[in-house]
Amino acid sequence: MFKPKFTYTTHIVNNLLKITSAREIILHAYLVPKWDASLRKEALVRTAHSSTSIEGNRLSLEQVIELAAGRDVIATRKDKQEVLNYLYVLEHLATFAEDEKITEKSILDLHKRLTKEVLDNPKDSGKYRDRQVYVADRSGNVIFMPPKTKDVPTLMRSLVAWLNSEDTAKLDPVLVAGIAHYEFVRIHPFIDGNGRTARALASLILFLKGFDIKRFFALDDYYDSDRNAYYAALQTVNPKTLNLNKWLEYFTDGVAVSITNVKEKILRVISEKLRRDKKGQIALTERQMKIIEILNQKGSITNRDIRSMFKLSNRGAVDETNKLLALGILKIEGKGRSVHYILV
Repeated sequence: MFKPKFTYTTHIVNNLLKITSAREIILHAYLVPKWDASLRKEALVRTAHSSTSIEGNRLSLEQVIELAAGRDVIATRKDKQEVLNYLYVLEHLATFAEDEKITEKSILDLHKRLTKEVLDNPKDSGKYRDRQVYVADRSGNVIFMPPKTKDVPTLMRSLVAWLNSEDTAKLDPVLVAGIAHYEFVRIHPFIDGNGRTARALASLILFLKGFDIKRFFALDDYYDSDRNAYYAALQTVNPKTLNLNKWLEYFTDGVAVSITNVKEKILRVISEKLRRDKKGQIALTERQMKIIEILNQKGSITNRDIRSMFKLSNRGAVDETNKLLALGILKIEGKGRSVHYILV
């Protein structure tokens, strides 16, 4: 069975501590973003755009948003299909597991859906490669030669067995996702689509292990923000020793940055007044969180301020304040034209 080679470096441990701390704040904060269908969709769209962009897809984020909304865009059929495939996988991520476990069939199905109608040879979709492949740079120089084709089935069975082992169950989910991501890319089990499948597999692992239950961050944004760093990190693993330390330091960097961004977004709306012992959480929309953030900065807000901030009608602004009043977060001060709102 596959056994990853790594040690808990100070860098990795510090990142895991940051991730755990940030996640606890997010999961137990009094005020949190409202992860409703529309906001969740936005996160999925960003992920789909980033992951396909890494592989050379030319669609802009705006075009991906249009596709996700069911509208057509001017682009090649392949570019559009790649994005639609990735969106589908992210929206149905849990269905690619069997009894909440990842199997070889899970991975084959994942690849088949990600590469639907985009491969030169449709028969390669959802099927381990039957010929040798390699990764080359723009000049045609071979920079990575994966294992022999005949070894792929054995290596994949070994990886899947490790994913479902008792030892792996004791590991931090972030490390499991990072290790699986690299080992999958190293094996390169498919003719094409290995990068997309590896990143989708990492997302599936985090979801199944209860880490990203609210789908609140898009790790692929981190990869896409510096593609050279992403590829360089993958190449830090010595093919002879297969020590994963440097790769896991990079991978946990990405998770730490992504989840810390969400944590800081929440902390901006939680003043000392609101850091109190409450049962449960109050979920706020993006607009409501912005209102609370301004209240923390200025101390009060008016109906006119809200109209101006969001280009709303008077009725629309009143609706927003009424929701926050009903939640017990705001209260009214003043009368007539001097009416304004403060935090309770």
